[in-house]
Amino acid sequence: MSVTIENTDLTTLQTERLRRLVGRVYARVPFYREAFDAAGVAPADVRTLDDLRALPFTRKSDLRDHYPFGLLAADMDDVVRVHGSSGTSGKPTVVAYTAADIDLWAEVMGRTLSLGGVTRRDIVHNAYGYGLFTGGLGAHYGAERLGAAVVPASGGDTRRQIMLIQDFGATAICCTPSYAIYLAEVAAEMGVDLRASRLRVGFFGAEPWSEGMRQEIEARLGLKALDIYGLSEIIGPGVAAECLEQAGLHLYEDYFLPEIVDPATGEVLPDGEQGELVITTLTKEALPVIRYRTGDITRLHRGPCACGRTLVRMTKISGRTDDMLIVRGVNVFPSQVEAVLMQLRGVQPHYVIIVDRERAAMDSLEIWVEVDEGIFSDQLGALADLQMRATAELREMLGIAAKVRLVEPNRIERSMGKAKRVIDRRDVYQNG
Repeated sequence: MSVTIENTDLTTLQTERLRRLVGRVYARVPFYREAFDAAGVAPADVRTLDDLRALPFTRKSDLRDHYPFGLLAADMDDVVRVHGSSGTSGKPTVVAYTAADIDLWAEVMGRTLSLGGVTRRDIVHNAYGYGLFTGGLGAHYGAERLGAAVVPASGGDTRRQIMLIQDFGATAICCTPSYAIYLAEVAAEMGVDLRASRLRVGFFGAEPWSEGMRQEIEARLGLKALDIYGLSEIIGPGVAAECLEQAGLHLYEDYFLPEIVDPATGEVLPDGEQGELVITTLTKEALPVIRYRTGDITRLHRGPCACGRTLVRMTKISGRTDDMLIVRGVNVFPSQVEAVLMQLRGVQPHYVIIVDRERAAMDSLEIWVEVDEGIFSDQLGALADLQMRATAELREMLGIAAKVRLVEPNRIERSMGKAKRVIDRRDVYQNG
């Protein structure tokens, strides 16, 4: 499923699809009709891709405000699937699919797996969760579209999963990067070396992860670790993915039209500049979104990849606008902390960031990180040296001082899905 589209053909395709989309949502979704009218824009005003920037943004709060089905552009009779992501109020952010949307999902996830060389001869071990979360079924559809055999392992029961990887001869695996590390740890406890398995490629997403984490996964599992990107509000996984060149994620812009904007002003930024990713779904039927602000920080790059594909590429997500911590006036992303820690010898890829504030005092930043058993049981000098280096390098990266606490292996709680990296205790004092 290699996709190579000439720029002129792609622009024509995107423009046609955008114009149809705008007319459809204006006619069928009161929210968009009201938003367009308020912005003074009519569907007829959208003639080129440059006109996209005149359209209003869609935010996650808009989906929550119209819970559950207020943003549907299709009749409920035509909806064949409902998924949802966790919400702050306890109610999920709801997304819906027609049969055509499910087919689109299978297509883009088939592309994703084919970027890693997966074919009908492969066995795909799928450890993403099945259920309201879109990850499990998305990867499942993509593998089946390619004709590969799927092992729907879902999350949890890790020892059994390791047995299945060995017994079934899985050649590809799909899960979160933090769960991949946990798989390797449990395998080691079982006396199993996953590097000796048939696994050759892994597709890891659902949470930001650094190049250092990639190196850890590749070393422990003996495979090629590829980043994949998606979000429920757009389609689920299957918006973009790395190929075996690992030189950026190919974004399927024939279906998902990307922009990069300044997170503060909403101004569209040129290719190559870092900002917030905004996506318009060009062909979604049940729940299309226009200029959806993902909250993910990245860059876009044009030009063909060494693999021969010509679709725009995005860099690995460096953080999220809603994950960004402001500590003593400085912007801190968890991905920055991970990038530093993963470069330090003797450090394990398990950490947690704790931000605290004692009444009126200034913010404190503390980072707990696990270290190798050998270093932890060694003489105190080795620990002290590692702590000093971690503190110094984090200060250089972040621009503020952080207290580093080195802890023994298995001290930090493991996750079967997305890892919880930040504990912000400041709200306790603000709301108490």
